[in-house]
Amino acid sequence: MKTRRNLNSLPDKSTVVTIGTFDGVHIGHQKIIKRLIKTGEAEGLQSVILTFFPHPRMVLQKDSYIKLINTIDERHDILEDSGLDFLVIKTFTHEFSRLSAEDFVKQILVEKLNAKKVIIGYDHRFGRNRNADINNLRAFGESYGFAVEEISAQDIDDVAVSSTKIRTALMDGDVERANSYLGYPFMLTGTVIKGKGLGKQLGFPTANIHIEEDYKLIPKQGSYIVSSTINDIEVYGMMNIGMNPTVSGVTQTIEVHFFDFEADIYNQTIKINLLQRIRDEQKFDSVEALKHQLANDKITAQAYFTNNNAE
Repeated sequence: MKTRRNLNSLPDKSTVVTIGTFDGVHIGHQKIIKRLIKTGEAEGLQSVILTFFPHPRMVLQKDSYIKLINTIDERHDILEDSGLDFLVIKTFTHEFSRLSAEDFVKQILVEKLNAKKVIIGYDHRFGRNRNADINNLRAFGESYGFAVEEISAQDIDDVAVSSTKIRTALMDGDVERANSYLGYPFMLTGTVIKGKGLGKQLGFPTANIHIEEDYKLIPKQGSYIVSSTINDIEVYGMMNIGMNPTVSGVTQTIEVHFFDFEADIYNQTIKINLLQRIRDEQKFDSVEALKHQLANDKITAQAYFTNNNAE
């Protein structure tokens, strides 16, 4: 897959294009992407996803409280091995939002992307004030020489429902349900920074994860079973998202204790895969009680990996 973060160096061959945010790249999206790629292979067209960043609501509704399942880099990485030919990430600006529907079709789809077919949802709207729909697109297709293939209401509903269900599941802490809709483990990507060293004092040293993107959805506070690939080695562990109430924490932290792993990973960017939730965050009566609970959490997590790796 080739990635373009501007509209230069785009495919010179004819393309089949779909347009969307594709946040989560979940099983509903994957169905559409497979259809896009199959169409490209069958008709000799290069497959292209045109997506936008920042999310339009971030630009047009500054007070919009939007949290995304993926960062833009995570979305890229998930699509990397999909078989897609091109991922085009168009910077979304106020100026771009003022582009008329016909100018969008002519300047972006036709002149830049060389589209010969556009696969789009029945309810897709585009252009200034989102005033054009699939019927307008079909009319533009007749004028500019591309076909339009409609994604059915059922498939679009599956995508919308999946996104809503994933966000709800994550806010509830139900990562197993979220992962079943995603088709892969929900991930948090961040840089390992120095913490206060409290985990080490407790006998459970942690990697403190800083996530730069404030639009990234963070699941419900609590303890989770996690995995990661660090320096090409798969490692297992447990993670806490929370305020550390037992030691009077005042800000939310994301801390991972890896099992049987001692490499120095400060300042590295790592992906944490969330696999299962263990429990809510709790305030314990003493540090000793916290240590006892962490030991039990570790047993729970290690049993999870033993059972799953034996299958």
